[in-house]
Amino acid sequence: MGDCLFCQIDKGEIPAEKVYDGEEVYAIKDVNPQAPTHLLLIPKKHLSSLMDMEVTDERLFGAILNVGKHLAKKMNLESSGFRIVLNTGSGAGQSVFHVHFHLLAGRPMKWPPG
Repeated sequence: MGDCLFCQIDKGEIPAEKVYDGEEVYAIKDVNPQAPTHLLLIPKKHLSSLMDMEVTDERLFGAILNVGKHLAKKMNLESSGFRIVLNTGSGAGQSVFHVHFHLLAGRPMKWPPG
């Protein structure tokens, strides 16, 4: 997707603060953080939303969560806790239509979210 923000970031066409760059997944600091720690976990494969996920993408989604776990451990978030969120559709808060997960930490998380 030529005009996709996250595809352009992955290609280095738009700058972002990458904190992880793997074969299938990369992670960046959110430019509009909603918590003291707010990372975006992004697959390099373009999928507009969760609704575009196929059975063949199951391993990719597991890899994304493993990257989240790796980064949470690296940042010592295990004891204080963290949240990983996936928004699907504009009504749920998705503003960039390339699937991505938010890793949030550093403040109390309320329930229910929203």
